[in-house]
Amino acid sequence: MALYALGDMHLAFSIDKPMDKFGKVWKKHEEKLEKNCRKLIGNEDTFVITGDHSWGKNLSEAKADLAFIAALPGNKILLRGNHDKFWDAKKTAVLNQEYEPQLHFLQNNHYHYQDYALVGTKGYTFEGPFYINSKGQIVGWDEANEKQAKKLVAREAERLRISFESAREAGFRKYIMFLHYPPTNIVEEESIFTRMAEEYGVEHVVYSHCHGESRYGDSIHGVHHGIRYHLVSGDYLNFKPEKILD
Repeated sequence: MALYALGDMHLAFSIDKPMDKFGKVWKKHEEKLEKNCRKLIGNEDTFVITGDHSWGKNLSEAKADLAFIAALPGNKILLRGNHDKFWDAKKTAVLNQEYEPQLHFLQNNHYHYQDYALVGTKGYTFEGPFYINSKGQIVGWDEANEKQAKKLVAREAERLRISFESAREAGFRKYIMFLHYPPTNIVEEESIFTRMAEEYGVEHVVYSHCHGESRYGDSIHGVHHGIRYHLVSGDYLNFKPEKILD
């Protein structure tokens, strides 16, 4: 058994949304993704997919993409991404009812891998715009956008706490935390998400959303304050799921 993760599949089997324009890594990425998953992941493994599953604007447009994911090997747990318009956070139970046992949707709940609770939410980070001076230094930012971002961060932090507490009430004391957005932005050394990870004694934080080489370093990599942080964006991993735990 093993625990794998990958995000940002950006599937579009039912609509015209080619990804090739974002770089050669995206050329036939669905074929690459399926090949890598079948090579690495066994049916007894757990595969957490950290959001941006489908370009579908509703469940009807996303059905073919979700069917593709359901056909991949492993016990598949899905996190909501910022582009997952088919997924109404308030109707997660409806999705779980429709897709169990092929797919499991993580929102205001938890799942488990061995004796670890798998907790998570979409998350949110303020991504700017940041104002740069001639030396490339950040000297300010859009305060109106930041104000709205703070509201979204607070909402997502509450959802994450609900996930943690559901796991704690079930008796779990070991946690792996999943986000779609990175836990910090490019000017933050910590955030409410990193502080919550430390509060609950999380061992791993897994996130995605950062696309393109210029964005891969936007947030925390490796061990930070005793927690290992993993970036699992599809293009960053060349669509090869990362093993988080054996």
